Amino acid sequence: MADKQISLPAKLINGGIAGLIGVTCVFPIDLAKTRLQNQQNGQRMYTSMSDCLIKTIRSEGYFGMYRGAAVNLTLVTPEKAIKLAANDFFRHHLSKDGKKLTLLREMLAGCGAGTCQVIVTTPMEMLKIQLQDAGRIAAQKKLMAAQAQLSSSSAVGSAEPVVERRTTATQITRELLRSKGIAGLYKGLGATLLRDVPFSIVYFPLFANLNKLGQKDPNVKAPFYVSFLSGCVAGSTAAVAVNPCDVIKTRLQSLQRGVNEDTYSGILDCTKKIWQKEGPMAFLKGAYCRALVIAPLFGIAQVVYFIGIAEFLLDMLPKHRA
Repeated sequence: MADKQISLPAKLINGGIAGLIGVTCVFPIDLAKTRLQNQQNGQRMYTSMSDCLIKTIRSEGYFGMYRGAAVNLTLVTPEKAIKLAANDFFRHHLSKDGKKLTLLREMLAGCGAGTCQVIVTTPMEMLKIQLQDAGRIAAQKKLMAAQAQLSSSSAVGSAEPVVERRTTATQITRELLRSKGIAGLYKGLGATLLRDVPFSIVYFPLFANLNKLGQKDPNVKAPFYVSFLSGCVAGSTAAVAVNPCDVIKTRLQSLQRGVNEDTYSGILDCTKKIWQKEGPMAFLKGAYCRALVIAPLFGIAQVVYFIGIAEFLLDMLPKHRA
């Protein structure tokens, strides 16, 4: 893999196709992960991933599970393309001496890929989290209003229902740019780096070595199912390993808070408050959701990437022009 010729357009197209397919398949689980990670001790709306998805469908309809999906589907193409192409780029240049890549060099290539991708990942996650968590906050407000109405026996007439104002990614972007400039879209950049760089350091070397186990010949690609399973295992392992960083990132990037929920000034403040008020297990919130999201996402990505769908499509172009 390290010494093959890199076709950048093909890598970009493959990364984009893989991202679009993967996100479409696993987005509802990602929504559940965000809502579970954001709820703090106090008014807890959901007890598990299945409970979150059932309540979301009941209150927001089936497409409520896809709130924020448009942002992901728009930006996942450049994000995945940059991540996969950057890893290939660094592996290619780190193996120029013709020798097999050492584990350290594989980790350096992954580090470079993770660092490059945050250019797109940070604003994408920033917008996606606001849209995903809006339903949880609205449901919490409705519950609090209903409880207040029941407890006030002296109240005359019915209280006004809580109406959720649905905002779009475009509205959030405009407001952030107007109030905070471009830095508003990059809130939580440090936490995103803290999550994505270690993730790539773990994922890419682990995938490459697992994939090699299915290669009968070093010069022949591993079967597609080996690439898929290698991507799933490496992705879920890396996802769980960096989940504490993902919890911190999600909390820092959330602009709206539920009732009696803490606000944070930075990574250290967030870490301290979570540890003191919710305990160390809070850093594993949504870990199994994240593993379920990342495993097929990267499994699909590696299958598309190694099959070379883009190469096939690009090879067909001259025939159509003739």
